[in-house]
Amino acid sequence: MALLLNIETATKNCSVSIARDGVVLGCKELNNGQYSHAEVLHPFIDALLKDLKIDKSQIDAIAVSKGPGSYTGLRIGVSAAKGLCFALNKPLISIDTLTSLSHSIQVDEGIIIPMIDARRMEVYASVFDDKHQQIREIKAEVIDQNSFSKYLNDTKVFFLGDGAQKCKDIITHKNAVFIDDKHPSAKEMAELSYIKYKKNDIEDVAYFEPFYLKDFIVIPEKKKKSIF
Repeated sequence: MALLLNIETATKNCSVSIARDGVVLGCKELNNGQYSHAEVLHPFIDALLKDLKIDKSQIDAIAVSKGPGSYTGLRIGVSAAKGLCFALNKPLISIDTLTSLSHSIQVDEGIIIPMIDARRMEVYASVFDDKHQQIREIKAEVIDQNSFSKYLNDTKVFFLGDGAQKCKDIITHKNAVFIDDKHPSAKEMAELSYIKYKKNDIEDVAYFEPFYLKDFIVIPEKKKKSIF
């Protein structure tokens, strides 16, 4: 049997779970509208281990959500995961954030499009069928009234994630269904990370980097006008 620690910090939801053979034993998460990951991630891990009476040494692997998502959030999650892997001499597993998010809903038919907010009217999005098989790669794209029309014209399309919320007034096709209050979570990572663990599909801890999709851009502060 395998005990896996899953870490999700790609969005404002800071989430940690521990699973045995893909079944979640416990989860702690916080989505307070802010990026509190630096303050709560390690306390969440310690508290969850204590609640489940599991020693860190018993963990067989650490899985981390690799992105896309918040640059800062991803850095915090990946740094924490890599630190644990080095300290405990455990393998590192990476999970695509949008794939994990797609697993937060089950549909009988149609298309699932998980979206992560990328500011303004841009989102990170991918496309999955009703069996959660990816049928279009991840893209950073600006949303307009014609977005995803090739899918919407044929079947129901289920949009979810924080990126989907700002699209409700733009994508108004009759086949568009918006699912509220869905965020990437370490709970959905559990089964996916176990599948990778069984295949020994692991990362090089020293060289692994998050999947940012876009370069991080620092916006310079405006210079204050002198009053003299």
